[in-house]
This record gives sequence, structure tokens and C-alpha cells, in this order.
Amino acid sequence: MGFWLELAASGLITGGIYAVVAIGLNLQYGLMRIMNISHGEFLMLGAYLTWLAHTTLKINPILLLPVVAIAMFLLGVVVYRLCFRRIARAAPTVEVIEARSLLVGFGLMFLVQNTVNLIWGADLRGYSFMAEPVDIGGARFMANRLLVFGFAVAASLGLLALLRWTMIGKAVRAMMQSPTGAQLVGVDTGTLHPVVFGAGLALAGVAGGLLSMVYEISPSMGEPYTVTALIVITLGGLGSAIGSLLGGFLLGLVEAFGMHFTNPSLKMVLSYGVLVAVLVARPKGLFAR
Repeated sequence: MGFWLELAASGLITGGIYAVVAIGLNLQYGLMRIMNISHGEFLMLGAYLTWLAHTTLKINPILLLPVVAIAMFLLGVVVYRLCFRRIARAAPTVEVIEARSLLVGFGLMFLVQNTVNLIWGADLRGYSFMAEPVDIGGARFMANRLLVFGFAVAASLGLLALLRWTMIGKAVRAMMQSPTGAQLVGVDTGTLHPVVFGAGLALAGVAGGLLSMVYEISPSMGEPYTVTALIVITLGGLGSAIGSLLGGFLLGLVEAFGMHFTNPSLKMVLSYGVLVAVLVARPKGLFAR
């Protein structure tokens, strides 16, 4: 029983990180149709900011998470205004927004990657934080993994509550359902778009900070998480924040159990297999309404 509990918990912990990354990207794409393929690079920036502050200033990584979130939010607002605002305003159709933002995203991805590589090099970086084991119900977990899972779930649920019970959350949901209708009732898209884009990068930065507590980091660590986030969005449904949360957990469990019963090298095969199955059986996502 302890073994199965550890395996399930490992999948849920990984899925929690997937969910945080996917919710941020889902907000951007679901609201503005901006395909920010560089989303994972801002996760990597959050990881490097946390690592740098902890190793040089000896600040507790947990205390750094709000700072990283604020820094990445402000960076997200700047990136939107410099790179995506004109695309969102000038493109004649949704398809054009997606195509142009995809190209801009690729440029940003290589720019951020190579900038970090130039500053800190390609070597793996890391630090030890709460690495002692904890026994729960006959199963053994690393304390830092439990902490990462708790913060990932809290961040996801906090955003879901914001979308559900606040005016800005209602405005975001209205824009996702009917952009024209939302504008007719007074939703200010000029303010909402950069705020939502910044919130998406803030979530990515928090996810990166959490990952730095558990894994070693490198300039290329963001790309796989962008791909995984796209898979989770497909599983959960475009524009569905709760779908991204549940889809992240589902993908984490599939990978954990699949790699145990098959081969760890088949991780991406399992992920893409789930993606293809969902696209064939339920193209709108498992949890879309």
C-alpha cells in the first residue's frame, strides 16, 4: 500500500506543477488567442531568480515566491506591450493572431534561453532545500516535494477562486465566452489583456521557483514544460482553468504509473498517446463545458 501511495503521490506532485504552468498559458490563449510558445522560458527565469537569490542572499525560497510572482507579472506586462499588443489589436482574424504570436513566441524563446545561457552558462544549477524524508501512512516522501505540491495546488485554487468570485475574474470569463459581448457591456480589454498575460507569466515564474527546490535547473528546462502545458490544455479544454488543474493531475498520474509499468524513457510517448486519444475521442477536452 505504501508503494502505491508513493507512486500516486509522485504523479499528483508532478501534475500539480503541470497544472500551474498550464493554467497560466490557458489564460493567455483562451482569452487573447496568443500562442506564447516561450511560456516555459519564463518558468525557467523564475527558477533562476529563486536559485540566485537563495544562493547569494541566503533567502528562504518560500519567501521568494511572492517576489518572483510580482517580478514575473511586471515582466509579463512589459512583454505583452512590446511584443503582443500590436498583434492582438491589428490582426484581422483569430487565426492571424495565433500564427503571428506563435512566430513571436519562438523568437522570445530563443532570446530568453540564450540570454540566460550567456549570463550563467549551460551548467546545471541547484541547491538543497528541505531534502529530508517524511513518513506518511507507511509511505516515504521528500519534504520539499510535499511543499511543492501544497504550493502548486494553493496557487491553482487561488486563481480559480479569483476567476470565480471577483469582478476581474468575471470579466476574464466573459471575454473567453464572448469578446464582443464583453466589450459591449464595458469590459476594458486594453487593461485586461496585459493583466491576464502578466498573471500567466507570474504563475509560470512561481512554478519555476517551486521546481528549483526539487530539481536542478538549466537554460533549456522550459521547453518541455511548454509542450506539457499544451497537452494539459488539450486534456482539460481550452479556456477552462479547472480543466487545466484536473488535466495536470491526470497527466501526472498517467506518466507516473505508465513509466513504472513500462519504461521511464517512454514518458513523452505516454503524454502524446494521451493527447492523441483525447483529440480523437473528445476534441474539446475532457472537462470542457
